[in-house]
Amino acid sequence: MQLKLIITIVVLFIVVILGAALIAIPSPTPAPTPTPGATTTEPFVSENVIVTSPLSHESVPRTFRVAGQARGSWFFGASFPLQVRDPENNNVGGGIAQTADNWMTTEFVSFEGKVEVEDYSGPANLVLLKDNPSGLPELEDSVEFPIVVQ
Repeated sequence: MQLKLIITIVVLFIVVILGAALIAIPSPTPAPTPTPGATTTEPFVSENVIVTSPLSHESVPRTFRVAGQARGSWFFGASFPLQVRDPENNNVGGGIAQTADNWMTTEFVSFEGKVEVEDYSGPANLVLLKDNPSGLPELEDSVEFPIVVQ
């Protein structure tokens, strides 16, 4: 009888903690949309990601470096995916953003990654994807902004 009571209390405790954790997760917010054709010398900034290189609408070579800061919750195993997508939303390149800092935080953490694009040049979007090893759709998030692949 006591064992059933202990198991019930442990299960209820786990349910309450998981429920509180899911409530505390912020919902994805859309990234700011720049004016088409506009250029900027400012970093790309969203609620969860700041990209200092490359800048929005910047021309980049087929192999380029991405640098900035992201909230620790975007990382899993100190990394998260990077993609380059053409105007038809086809994945034409990618890489991995990594940090050497402590990523187990809700604060911003510095990252850097190398992106490679093969067999494509022209307008594209750089997409930064929150690493989501759980596969749960409610934990997915991403931001993107335009670049031009040389």
